[in-house]
Amino acid sequence: MSEYIHKRHNVTVLMYHLVFPAKYRKAVFDPKVDEKLKEICLEIEKRYEIKFLEIGTDLDHVHFLVQSVPTYSVTKLVTMIKSLTARHIFKECPEVKKMLWGGEFWSDGFFANTVSKHGDESVIRNYVKNQGSDAKYMKLASCIAIT
Repeated sequence: MSEYIHKRHNVTVLMYHLVFPAKYRKAVFDPKVDEKLKEICLEIEKRYEIKFLEIGTDLDHVHFLVQSVPTYSVTKLVTMIKSLTARHIFKECPEVKKMLWGGEFWSDGFFANTVSKHGDESVIRNYVKNQGSDAKYMKLASCIAIT
């Protein structure tokens, strides 16, 4: 479960849903690799300001629900998690390295999405809209869908 992270000048609850596909979308995840991945992530938690709230594996990709601090950008989180997990999985599960022809463990891409402890976009939008003593709301910019 996520918790408020109290630092000297801020309190945050920053959660991200990250999805990492295996290189070539190869089906490399089995119970042994899943267990090693979990152990590696628990070790990462001890050394960095990252908390793995959930980890879900499919045959060819992994979903992470992580919580971190503002000093770690999404790119830094992704790079850190990918490099540390790949290095240790290759070391502890050499059969996976063989399946991937000795190359990289993760594909270059990833999916990242922010997750709110207090609701989805519409809930937060209404919360912001209803702020202020006399509930005056002025929409400063319209939302533009990026495709």
